[in-house]
Amino acid sequence: MAISEGDRLPEANFTEMGADGPGAVSLSDKLKDRKVVIFAVPGAFTPTCHSAHMPSFIKAKDKLAAKGVDEIVCVAVNDPFVMKAWGEATGAHAAGITMLADADASFTKAIGMEFDAPPVGLISRSKRYAMLVEDGVVKKLNVEASPGECSISAGETLLEQI
Repeated sequence: MAISEGDRLPEANFTEMGADGPGAVSLSDKLKDRKVVIFAVPGAFTPTCHSAHMPSFIKAKDKLAAKGVDEIVCVAVNDPFVMKAWGEATGAHAAGITMLADADASFTKAIGMEFDAPPVGLISRSKRYAMLVEDGVVKKLNVEASPGECSISAGETLLEQI
C-alpha cells in the first residue's frame, strides 16, 4: 500500500557519497524535529528528471528554505556513485540538495512507490513524487500519474502548497 498524507515514514537507510566514499544515512536521523522535502525520480540522468524535476527544486530551494524547509533530499533507485555524478552535473550539490541512493529500492518498496517500465529499461524504480515531511510525518504528497510527467511533483508546485 502506498504512503499517504498523515502517515509516518518508515525507518530506512540510504547511501550518500561523502568525502571518504559511500556512507550510510538514516532517514529517521534526517527527519527528527525537522521539516524536509523529499522528492524522488525514476532515474538519475533520465530526460524528465534531468531537464525538469531536478531543476525545479534547485530553482525553488531558497523560497522553500524561507518557508521553513530545513533540507531538500533527492532519492533515486541508483547507486551513490551515479547520484554523486548526477548531483554534480545538474548543480544539485552546489545548490545544497542532498542526493541519497536507494540502491536496492527498499525505501521505495516500503512506501509503495515502486514501478517497472521494461520497454525503457527501468526495473524496480521509483515513481516520481515530492513530499513535505515534518518530524517524520508526511504533510503533503504529490505523486505523478506517469513517470514522464513533472507537474504536480515539481518544486514550484510544492512551494505553492506550503
